[in-house]
Amino acid sequence: MTEVTITDARGRLSMLVDEAHREPVILTRRDRPVAAIVDAEQLQQLIDDAEELADIRAVDEAWAEMERLDETPVPWEDVKRDLGLA
Repeated sequence: MTEVTITDARGRLSMLVDEAHREPVILTRRDRPVAAIVDAEQLQQLIDDAEELADIRAVDEAWAEMERLDETPVPWEDVKRDLGLA
């Protein structure tokens, strides 16, 4: 990954955006990373992946909670019937 100071990035933004299509560009301030320029499609994929991972973790936590409480899942057919959907 390329690292560029914010000061340098001001004058080269168009070029850095083009470079971000290939790999993220890290913007630094006082030698510390503070932001990044990434390809929009890559960013959307990262967001989608993060949401999917959060869903997977939530399911894992729900299963763990069920096991901890020694509960059994309610069958889907029962849920639909109770909600008047069956």
